[in-house]
Amino acid sequence: MFPNYIWNMPTTEKELYLTFDDGPTPIITEWTLDILKQYDAKATFFCIGSNIEKHPEIFKQIVNQGHTIGNHTHHHVKGWKSKTKNYLNDVAKAKSVIDSTSDSKSLFTTPLFRPPYGQIKVRQGKQLTELGYKIIMWDVLSFDWDQNVSEAQCYSNVISKSKEGSIIVFHDSIKASKNMMYALPKMLKHFNDKGYKFRALKF
Repeated sequence: MFPNYIWNMPTTEKELYLTFDDGPTPIITEWTLDILKQYDAKATFFCIGSNIEKHPEIFKQIVNQGHTIGNHTHHHVKGWKSKTKNYLNDVAKAKSVIDSTSDSKSLFTTPLFRPPYGQIKVRQGKQLTELGYKIIMWDVLSFDWDQNVSEAQCYSNVISKSKEGSIIVFHDSIKASKNMMYALPKMLKHFNDKGYKFRALKF
């Protein structure tokens, strides 16, 4: 499905692409940035516009530490339940907040977008692509937000399925924090010990 979307980054190099959805979130995003720094790891943060408005200084920390930013809509909108015009307006509002809050516009020459819940209508995706967005999906879900998934299962989900070029989804959100804060440091160490590098998505 959706062959024009980005599901992984084809490569034979030992590279992984960490992504974090739903931030910025006080304490959790800052903790995440500290852990990434320990491993010289870069990532892509798909931010909700309204959260950027509430926490602009945390957003600027993400940018200033060399991570890339993606658009995750302004209100975490479900594409399947939204009219295309309303959906695109919500994306545009988030883009405006991203651009106005960032000190480095060069990061957004090729805007990245991830649909909340992975839900997006064909027409919505087509119009966003026409606007220049790269729509970023994934090939590895940690399921860190799922309250039925244990910390160990969350870690195993990432370790067992990640391979060269994988795009991995975590969430820097309150709901996901317990599992994410357990699994992220362990997976960073696991793959770092195997010689992997963690890259931000750039096009």
